[in-house]
Amino acid sequence: MKFKADQTSQKLRGGYYTPQNLADYVTKWVLSNHPASVLEPSCGDGAFIQAIHNNHADAALAVECFELFDVEAQKAAQRCLDLGLGNATVTEGDYLLWANKQLAEQHQLYDGVLGNPPFIRYQFLENEFQVQAELVFKHLSQKFTKHTNAWVPFLLSALALLKPGGRLGMVIPSEIIHVMHAQSLRSYTGQVCSKIVIIDPKEIWFEDTLQGAVIIFAEKKIDPAQETEGVGIVSVNGFDFLAEDPNTLFARTPGINGETVAGKWTKAVLERDELALIQALVAHPAVHQFNDIATVDVGIVTGANEFFLVDNQTVEQYQLAEYAHPMFGRSQHCPGIVYDDSQHAENQRNGLPSNFLYIPDAFDELPLKVKEYILYGQSQELHTRYKCRIRKPWYKVPSVYSTSIGMLKRCHEAPRLILNQAEAYTTDTAYRVRSTFTSSENLVCSFLNPLTAITAELEGRYYGGGVLELVPSEIEQLYIPVVEGMEHDLAAINEQVKAGNIAAVIRSQGEKILARLGFTQADNDKLMQIWEKLKDRRLRK
Repeated sequence: MKFKADQTSQKLRGGYYTPQNLADYVTKWVLSNHPASVLEPSCGDGAFIQAIHNNHADAALAVECFELFDVEAQKAAQRCLDLGLGNATVTEGDYLLWANKQLAEQHQLYDGVLGNPPFIRYQFLENEFQVQAELVFKHLSQKFTKHTNAWVPFLLSALALLKPGGRLGMVIPSEIIHVMHAQSLRSYTGQVCSKIVIIDPKEIWFEDTLQGAVIIFAEKKIDPAQETEGVGIVSVNGFDFLAEDPNTLFARTPGINGETVAGKWTKAVLERDELALIQALVAHPAVHQFNDIATVDVGIVTGANEFFLVDNQTVEQYQLAEYAHPMFGRSQHCPGIVYDDSQHAENQRNGLPSNFLYIPDAFDELPLKVKEYILYGQSQELHTRYKCRIRKPWYKVPSVYSTSIGMLKRCHEAPRLILNQAEAYTTDTAYRVRSTFTSSENLVCSFLNPLTAITAELEGRYYGGGVLELVPSEIEQLYIPVVEGMEHDLAAINEQVKAGNIAAVIRSQGEKILARLGFTQADNDKLMQIWEKLKDRRLRK
């Protein structure tokens, strides 16, 4: 297989092998349903084959395994022989190619599915495997995106090949709960399964990687018309949960139905009373969805930030002052909720690249030193980059405008809006926001409250490092309580946030705003607890 040269071999083959104790636990749950046949779509060297043996499976159990890599397939086949699994087969080859043939004929072949599918980004797959991945979505009438990962079509097809009443147990990336590219999988799973349980650890199970993983237990509906119990998430710390029978764990975990199944699954982390409080707030007429009271757009896309975002020394060296404008795009540029002339001056003193270069003139009309800077950029072949080469001249950046509010794309603790008093520009590491309902200052200050922080955790996504990221479509779903005409101590809030006390600000602003809506101190305290729980889960605390 041919993959991107700058990726590790482990990443490119998706080879994160399951610890044996986890494989044994997952297999115990699937086998306790007394299956006659089991599928393992990506068996590696055979951890789940070993688990079948460790769980004393019936000798008549038919086990069908697939493995793409020949060396691993040979190891798995030898393990079947060594363990005396006479009714097990290991096929070397592309599982998705085989699965699509079965899906085309609408086969349901297995009573159980086990495994740990490969974690490979779509763009790193060989073209033939990309074709097979996309075909899985087509067969199942699910929306496809090229942002997907190989484990998604593996799981989709395995569910489709599962017989009614069958069980699926797999170790998969934790991003199933919240990333956008897994939405088709979440929707399909909620549609065909009677109940889904996610075992969500605080630890990283795979060594030498930031890849978070979870266990998914899913039971397929016996009757397609059967109501689903929804999704339940069990948070675990360490391996103590392995002492509990997986059937007991599955049965005792309540599923949360409705919008949880249809959308992201993060809400399943919450208790019913917690969800009820959130719903009560969301239903209040003074609580608005972001999309109803503001607009959000991406920042300026330069194609070469290292050229267009410069410090004062570069401005002076190439006499760029006429073309330099204030900008922010990172938390270090704006540690508070206000970007004003004072913050800009501080950034310049600290040597940060806080100047955005907008050069609209033709090359022949430019001063000599500015030409020299552009030629320097060309010597670095910046003009050949896609975003640069499709515009004329390459150094004239399009869509240059500022808004009264900005918002950073990523955050560690909680997202915040930034009052852009300096009329600074923002790059594509930030968003441009306009209020359509209240004053910019009121929106920026009202944004800091526990309900909005909670909905950011529910709507956003994060990866191994735990940094929260929100794209515009997710920001539009956030809920903000807004009291028109409410006065805020902007300067004090800004200083507190700059000092690293954003949690204290969220609490105090919540008390102030929610009291005006008729909610109690106890309600605000409960919301803070919910936010802390979601945040700590993301940060693996």
